[in-house]
Amino acid sequence: MKRICLLAASMGLAISSPAFAFDGWHQESATPIPGKSSGYDYISYDAKNNRLFLGHRKEGLQIFDVANKKLVKTLDGTPDHSSNGALLLPEYDLGISNNEDGTITPFKLSTLEPKEAVKLAEGIDTSHYDAGSKRIVVNTAAGKDGTELIVLDVPSLNKVGSIKVGTVKAEHAEGDGKGNFYLASRDPAKLYRIDVKNMKVTAEWDTPGCAQTNSLAYDTANNRIFLGCRGSDTVKPSLAVVNADTGAVIYTTEIGANNDGVIFDPETKRIFAANGNSANINVIEQVDANTYRPLEALSTHPTVKTIAYDHKNKRLFAMGAETSMDQQTKKVNIMPNSFMVYSYTK
Repeated sequence: MKRICLLAASMGLAISSPAFAFDGWHQESATPIPGKSSGYDYISYDAKNNRLFLGHRKEGLQIFDVANKKLVKTLDGTPDHSSNGALLLPEYDLGISNNEDGTITPFKLSTLEPKEAVKLAEGIDTSHYDAGSKRIVVNTAAGKDGTELIVLDVPSLNKVGSIKVGTVKAEHAEGDGKGNFYLASRDPAKLYRIDVKNMKVTAEWDTPGCAQTNSLAYDTANNRIFLGCRGSDTVKPSLAVVNADTGAVIYTTEIGANNDGVIFDPETKRIFAANGNSANINVIEQVDANTYRPLEALSTHPTVKTIAYDHKNKRLFAMGAETSMDQQTKKVNIMPNSFMVYSYTK
């Protein structure tokens, strides 16, 4: 081994030591799926049934069989309502399609049988489940003075109230299961802590070093929040680590551009940040609660932005499509029948 290292050094090659934590993530599969030229957004993974739910807007909520690598169904009615993605609640055998027209379409996860759509607002981006209050928080279209978060009871889906936040771009959110619910705000760049049970904001924190705060994941064991930040003219795109008790930013590191998804795996201590414009997924290691180490940047596709994760088998999932820009109007067009479902592993 010593001779090999000396030879490599003389040739200018780098040899990784066994202690180096590079994982070697790579693309496992790329499966074409039908689609005209509709936009797309959130994807989610149902571990029990090994299915992906793809928010394919005018194409509807598409359900993808991971084992057989094929679409099995488009949820009835969701093309008309323009599905932006699904919230999955396996403990209630419940799924919810979040629709751009301001409706939600409930369905049974086991049978994929939909119920009638329910009108909640003028527009919906996404929704989140807060385990601490056993309620759903729905991100609706913003008004001039902020966003109304609609709160629903589970499993009845009856509206129990709303929470007003001063953001015009409410984004990803997650709860700690003990009564605190954390919401990322892209405009202005802030982090909100919310008591969903009592439907009130309990803290509002600035995020220095994190412009256009967008994606969010929560670490229960260490009470840490991971924020994916798109950056600005003066602040580079970054991942920020926040103390969930105080709102203090304790660590930042540069990531790719146009982040739209962050996932944390507490078993492997890995943070994944998906970045559409840079066509990569940054992989960052959590050494301890306050120490982090960038490991690698996995090359993806320029349109891969939101991600889902199979915690058992350690696989990432994403969706993308071919695009073409009109040089006169600068409009980016999605090319028909170019959609792919990607999986990544190590």
